[in-house]
Amino acid sequence: MAARSSHNDAMAAELREIIRHAGALVDATADEADERVQKVRELLEKRLDAAKSKYADLDDLLDRKIEAADRLVHDKPYHAVGGSFLLGLLLGWFMSRK
Repeated sequence: MAARSSHNDAMAAELREIIRHAGALVDATADEADERVQKVRELLEKRLDAAKSKYADLDDLLDRKIEAADRLVHDKPYHAVGGSFLLGLLLGWFMSRK
């Protein structure tokens, strides 16, 4: 499997940290009696659970896509090189136009 870039790892770590902080906020407001705080806490819990679920789904999807791209490049390396060459050629042509 292809190695993930450090940028993707940093983004994933940041997302995990945000989710951890939101969970800590939910836990810190557990004993608050104010009705508004309770409503916001419940809403935050729901959204936090949804975010965790979406992150897990996105992570699985990303892993599958990376594995598929890796298999494609290993199975057909000349197609990957040719496609990269054509993409670079087109990009250079568009950038050189005035």
